[in-house]
Amino acid sequence: MEQRINVQEKGQNALKMLFGMGGYLKKSPVEQNLLELVYFRVSQINGCAYCLDMHSKDLRAKGETEQRLYGLTAWHETSYYTDRERAALAWAEAVTKCQVPDAVYNEVKNQFSEEELIDLTFAVNNINTWNRLNLAFPNEPGTYKVGQFG
Repeated sequence: MEQRINVQEKGQNALKMLFGMGGYLKKSPVEQNLLELVYFRVSQINGCAYCLDMHSKDLRAKGETEQRLYGLTAWHETSYYTDRERAALAWAEAVTKCQVPDAVYNEVKNQFSEEELIDLTFAVNNINTWNRLNLAFPNEPGTYKVGQFG
């Protein structure tokens, strides 16, 4: 594949808002491991190899099990995700697909405060944006090192 624009190098002004959002989300009351799980799931849906590499490495470094990572595409059928994780994953899938039924909203509202739900929604939108950027201007999957972006 021909090398495309290096968005990390040439898009610094545009990327400031995404980096700012990432910094904000690191201080969110939503657990960081849960946000990483959501980032990984959304990246699966969007088929972003670079983000899958990144978030699987970050999750493993934070102690996530292989079983839960491998089972994430079928989380509906497993027993090893908590009710809070299930609500977050359902919300992430619905927001990513731009189809958010009341049943999913009601379930996530049972598990998250209003502030947490807003942060979760921004997290879903943020990773969707990163996925789309990495699909448009690919980075080489496998090159990410844990903690590389702070």
